[in-house]
Formats: sequence, C-alpha cells, structure tokens
Amino acid sequence: MTPLWTAAEIAAACRGTVHGDFVADGVTFDSREVIGGELFVALKGEATDGHRFLDQARSRGASGLLVSEPTTGPHVRVADTMAALTALAEAARDRSAATRIGVTGSVGKTGTKEALAKALGRTAKVHASVKSYNNHTGVPLSLARMPADSRYGVFEMGMNHAGELTALSALVQPEIAIVTWVTSAHREFFDSEADIARAKAEIFSGLQPGGTAILPIDNQHLEILRAGAGAANIITFGFDAAADVHAETFVLHPDCSCVTARIGSERLTYKVGMAGRHWVHNSLAVLAAVQAAGGDLALAGLALAELSDLPGRGARFRVRAGGGQAVVIDESYNANPASMAASLAVLGGTDARGRRLAILGDMRELGIHSAQFHADLAPLVLASGVSAIILVGNEMKALAAALGRRLEVRHVADAQAALQEIDALLAADDVLLIKGSNSLGLAGIVRALAEGRP
Repeated sequence: MTPLWTAAEIAAACRGTVHGDFVADGVTFDSREVIGGELFVALKGEATDGHRFLDQARSRGASGLLVSEPTTGPHVRVADTMAALTALAEAARDRSAATRIGVTGSVGKTGTKEALAKALGRTAKVHASVKSYNNHTGVPLSLARMPADSRYGVFEMGMNHAGELTALSALVQPEIAIVTWVTSAHREFFDSEADIARAKAEIFSGLQPGGTAILPIDNQHLEILRAGAGAANIITFGFDAAADVHAETFVLHPDCSCVTARIGSERLTYKVGMAGRHWVHNSLAVLAAVQAAGGDLALAGLALAELSDLPGRGARFRVRAGGGQAVVIDESYNANPASMAASLAVLGGTDARGRRLAILGDMRELGIHSAQFHADLAPLVLASGVSAIILVGNEMKALAAALGRRLEVRHVADAQAALQEIDALLAADDVLLIKGSNSLGLAGIVRALAEGRP
C-alpha cells in the first residue's frame, strides 16, 4: 500500500531536513491519537508545546516526528511546525485531483459533512474531516491527511471571528462550498447577525473559478450570502419551492424522516436516518452538493437512510433506569439558539412511554444578548412536553426564571452536579435529551450513562 507521506516528501513540502528515513500512514498533532505509523507534528500553542510529548508519541508507535527542536529518532526538522503543517496541507491539496468541498454554517455543518462523505462514498474514495476539526489547526491537519488518490475531499470549516474563514478557504480552495444556515452563534464576537452572515460568506473567497456555491434559500441572510458568492454558480436549497433543491413533501417520524425532493430536473424519494426537520434541511444541502460534484443521487439517498448514531449530534442509546431502560439522546457536542430549538422539537416528537426529560447547558458566546436568548427557550421547552429539566451553568439562570414553576426545574452549577441529579431522577421508559455548549463538558454525563448501559 502506498504510504500517505515519505520523509522526503514531508521535507520537500515543509522545507525541512530529514533525520532518519521513515514513511507515515497518518498525521496527528495529538500524541493520544497515535496508534502506529503516524507522523506526529509537535505544535507549539498557548497552553502547551507538542515537543513535550515526543517520547509519548514514539512509545505509541509514531513512525516519524515533525519538529522545530533537536530530537532523536526519525524526524523532519523545520523552522516552524505550524507553518510546516500548513505547507504539508497545501502539498496534499496540490498533488490530488480530488474535488474539494467546503462546509460551514452556524448549525448543521458537522452533520452535513458526515452525511455528504457517506453519500459520495457510495461510489468513490472520499476523504473527510474527522470529528469537528474545523479551525486554523484542524483544517490543515485534515488536508494533510488526504490521500493523493482521493476522489472527493470534504472539509468542515468553522469560525467565531471575521476573517477566519477567508484563511481556511484560501487553504482548501474548494470547488464546491456550502453554507448550511446562518443564525446567532458566536454572537458575542459580532455586532449583528448580518455580520455573522458576511463572515460565513468568506468561505466563497477561496472558491475556485467555475466553482459552485450552495446556499439556504429559507435563510433571512440569503442575499448577503449570494453577494459573497459573487460570480460562482449558485444552487439554492431548502423548503421553499423556489429553491433549486427543495423538499416537495416530507414526513417527520420519531427516529427518522421520509422525504420526496426535487433536485433540479430530478425527483428523489428517500429516508433520512436521523430525526428532525433540521436533518431534512441538511439532507437537501447534501443532495445539492452530490449533484454538483457529479455523484449518484440514488446512492446518496440510500446513504442518507443509513445515518445514525452521530456522537454528540443526535445519537441514541438505552441505559438501565429504575428496573427497566431509558433512552438518551446525545446532543452534547454544542449548542446555540437554533440547534437548541431543533433538538427540543426532536424530543417533543419522540415516542415516550415514560417522561420526557432534558439536561440543557449554557449556550456560550452569545454576548450581551445571552440572557434573552436563554429565556426565549422557555416556550420551546414547554412545547416539547418536558416533565422535568436540569439546567446547567450560570447562563441558564435566565431560562430557569422564564420557566418558573410550570414544570420541575433543577438548576446546577456544573456537569458533575447534573449527573448526580439525573441519576436520582431517571426512570424506566423515560427519554432524556442532553445538550449544551461543548465547554460545559456535558459529554461526560453521556459517557457516564453509556458506561452503565445494559
């Protein structure tokens, strides 16, 4: 099997010097991810220095190291490891004929990226970002990991400040770029939601000549996105019948949805294996991208039916509770007002022989509007049919006050306290939603519950 990188190729791309020959089948800057055969990149950051973990990376089986300091064993030495990782990403991009697709949005970008990779992967070799590696280090890492013979490359791109997507798009240079949705995420860093839209539209700045921009027709900032796309070929998607790709009909079920969609001149009936109206919307963006990339729409529809169990983004599992079993809906990865609304709607549509329960954590980076955004969740919580709710974090005080005594509300400081509360509360046949900003650590509650599953 052809290696991902040889030491000579790494040195040539990064303008480094080789010390001991090696080949690498992967790339990582986290020594905990090393399982054998990877290039370990020793990045220097504000919190730590990857050079501290060289011994750990070697002991776990790294085949070579990318360093800026003297070391032993097979390695490539460079002046700056972050610049070298970016150069390696550029080399991976330039040596491959893969059609590159960039995905961004205030909500839905990771799910859309995962679904698109599965849809295109039905017929060709696809490389995609793992987890949510979508920032100034994650995107170059994802590119550097792309095998030369990939047919498609799907890259998630995130931002919380203006200018960040410009840099990421210049690196990826996509032929197709998707904005899933624009809403008030990371509002703390922007004067208005329109400014967020303009920052999202930066993904089109690196779009290649003749490239395609895929835009949500239902979004109030469509014209800002359209202006940002400039001379690109524009494909719109959404629920509006005027969209190039739209849902003619759809039926939401407790754990999936059935859709008939119009994709240009074609019609496709398919199932989405994840619950919720927002997943129907995501699926339309996926089909628009598949068509733009020359993929097979029918096989893409089959792939959408197989979507399930995305950790932190709607995965479901059963746990022991009160002499029986309860269902946990894991939405613990992140939260903003739009994704909270979508998750609560899914909870409300779930079949529950017992109670509907929720652990909701702070939505971070909402700035001076945070209290209002949190309070505005109250009618959505009530509409979901929740019997009892555990609210986590200081920002959730506003929601607790808005809910008052209309249902059982428990407000706690952190994830550990929430776990203790839910251990006492959860009973057989309950359905529990867990959602909050990633920094709260609600994924720890999910892990704890999963470890005690039947």
